[in-house]
Amino acid sequence: MPNNKKHTISVLVANQFGVLARVSGMFSARGYNILSLCVGETEDITVSRMTVTVRGADSVLAQIIQQLNKLVDVIAVEDLTAASFVERELIMVRIAVNSKQRSEALEIAEIFRGKIVDLDNKTMTIEVTGAQGKIIAFIEMMQKFGILELVRTGEIAIRRAADCQINDGADASEV
Repeated sequence: MPNNKKHTISVLVANQFGVLARVSGMFSARGYNILSLCVGETEDITVSRMTVTVRGADSVLAQIIQQLNKLVDVIAVEDLTAASFVERELIMVRIAVNSKQRSEALEIAEIFRGKIVDLDNKTMTIEVTGAQGKIIAFIEMMQKFGILELVRTGEIAIRRAADCQINDGADASEV
């Protein structure tokens, strides 16, 4: 694809069986590889939010968004790419450490505000949450210890409050 721009799309859908397959199928049918896909219930248990991260041309993505809006179970679709939004991802990394390396790994984890979630004599599992750049930098720092296993949630995103209109009449600065 000539334009390989990263897009972060927020899709509100009915919390029903088969919706995930239909939505992800729209991307697949257009030849879009999904980089990450996170789904979870919202404040309303009948509604789920899908955060989909893809790379590709703006024009093709515009077609996908139009098609998604036609699906019965889709409530709203928004390409957050041009908006001001907050993104986060959670990773857990299991690294190989000996007694001499443990303190260095702990220092690096602390710099990234990581949490040790599992520890034994030969390994350490660290949890880190943050924007994609922070996650990538942390993974690079852990390479020297030997990454035994890495698990990522994928990106979740929400529009910044200053860019949202609050439905109850409250000013965004009051929330």
